[in-house]
Amino acid sequence: MDGTVLVADDDRTIRTVLTQALTRAGCKVHATSSLTTLMRWVAEGKGDAVITDVMMPDGNGLEMLPKIATDRPGLPVIVISAQNTIMTAIQAADARAFDYLPKPFDLPDLMKRVAKALEQKKVSLTSNKEKEDIIDTSNDLPLLGKSVPMQGVYRLVARLMNTDLPILVSGESGTGKSLIARVLHSFSDRRNLPFVVVSSSDLVEIDGPSKILAKAKGGSLIIEEISDFSLESQARLVQMIDNPGEYSPRFVATMQGSMVEGVENGLIRNDVFYRLGGATIELPNLRECVDDILLLSDHFLKLLEKEGSPKRKLGIKAEELFRAYSWPGNVRQLQNVVKRLGLTAREQEISLTEVEQSLESQPEIDGSFGEAGTEKMSNDIERHLRRYFDLHGNILPPVGLYGRILKELETPLIAISLEATGGNQAKCADLLGINRNTLRKKISDLEIKVHRRRKLM
Repeated sequence: MDGTVLVADDDRTIRTVLTQALTRAGCKVHATSSLTTLMRWVAEGKGDAVITDVMMPDGNGLEMLPKIATDRPGLPVIVISAQNTIMTAIQAADARAFDYLPKPFDLPDLMKRVAKALEQKKVSLTSNKEKEDIIDTSNDLPLLGKSVPMQGVYRLVARLMNTDLPILVSGESGTGKSLIARVLHSFSDRRNLPFVVVSSSDLVEIDGPSKILAKAKGGSLIIEEISDFSLESQARLVQMIDNPGEYSPRFVATMQGSMVEGVENGLIRNDVFYRLGGATIELPNLRECVDDILLLSDHFLKLLEKEGSPKRKLGIKAEELFRAYSWPGNVRQLQNVVKRLGLTAREQEISLTEVEQSLESQPEIDGSFGEAGTEKMSNDIERHLRRYFDLHGNILPPVGLYGRILKELETPLIAISLEATGGNQAKCADLLGINRNTLRKKISDLEIKVHRRRKLM
């Protein structure tokens, strides 16, 4: 890399790490803990790129982006922040930051982004004051998280917010699909126009599309759970997208699962896929965002406190159980459980026993791979393994991981196959595609009990 990078962060360690890494990469570096100093350097014409924190002792880095754009058009600014909320990502995009990364960041990833910034020298534009006013009043959105999957969602939402492309928001129940649709509208250029939610029944009549378009008036049309729409209603939806009239709205659809799989299963028309399958926001489930569970829990408890409830917090053992639980209902389930605990806990600190009692009535995640064959087994295994690593934090799991994982998979596979073949080891070996002697050894090593019974047809 070739160029001068200005680094502003109140954390000395971060300044040192970035200075060393950038210097080794061939850059000149000016580092400071003061936003005032950074702005002086910018005004003096120093630097080919900027890396700045948001919350600085003498100001807010995001608020300085419009001035940087005015003083130095074309100077790319990369924003790094420990304020890991969707609002930070939206503000960064709204202020035309070159890029945004949450803390803690991956150093090689940041270096790639700096190299790209130095190469492209992308022009930053002045921010829209009206949007700043809206953002300032929306600090309580429940979309927050420091996990890698959620940060990816935030950046994608920020990029797509003001596009005219139809957008599909997919994810499990309780992940916040409707909320994302609302955010896409509320922080876009269409925010002062109508926000219209469309159901399948709205498209039953022939004149349904025209009535909906008249209501939207160029705002946002939200098609909730598109896979629940009848094929006839989907046909009218296609007509509406193709002929939006004088004031074309922005179309945002939500659905559980993959649209490709919806097409394959006959739930989604091909022409709907071609119109809504381009720009997709896939929301991760809570099992993929273990690091966000306690962050969200604390947020929900603070909301209760604002509403007049006693101050509550999770005990250490209770926190461990929260992180280990599967949360099949995702954020919505977490919110309901936390609210119940916040209102019923006997002490300020919510105990492990109280959490256990609250979760006893909650369903655990289905142990099957995917739902009714709609998901690849590898996807479910990947989620399980990522969650396993996340539960260990920054510490690697004990050695011998490969053998332990294979044993966990082999044991139920062989046991269920034996059950399906009525305990007939010859048929089971054929079913599995392995040698009969190999099967016998695995049965012995894995201590699997063999019961002869009527085989499945």
